[in-house]
Amino acid sequence: MARLVDVIEAMIKELIEENNGSATISRSVLAERANCVPSQVTYVLSTRFSTGSGYIVESRRGGGGQITITQIKPVGAEDYIRSIIQSAGDSMTQQEAKIYLANAVETGAIKPREATSIMSAVSDRSLAKVDTDIRAQVRADIFRNALAGLLI
Repeated sequence: MARLVDVIEAMIKELIEENNGSATISRSVLAERANCVPSQVTYVLSTRFSTGSGYIVESRRGGGGQITITQIKPVGAEDYIRSIIQSAGDSMTQQEAKIYLANAVETGAIKPREATSIMSAVSDRSLAKVDTDIRAQVRADIFRNALAGLLI
């Protein structure tokens, strides 16, 4: 059974696809359709629909909490990889790395095998001996460097 966040993500992506790359939704209407509370929709939007994930999210105050989500269409794979490197930040969770890589594969910027290799390198299992205080920073460094290696 799919997790609720996965269901909400799939619903949003379907709406974006049906509307040629951009969709305006109401947080409360989407929450009602997904049988959840609006804060869960907000969580999905903030974790799975960031600029680094290939989306621009614009929220409008009033009017029932309308949100416009637009999928960014990169010029090419190298541009998309560069945008990930720039937006990845100085620290990163394993889940964030997974989302970035899944989106890169989905857009065709990298191959599934490349994503699997990078994910293996930045996984909690690979970084188990790294002090937890700096693990997120080390993960982000490895992640950005691995992607940069694909640009060579």
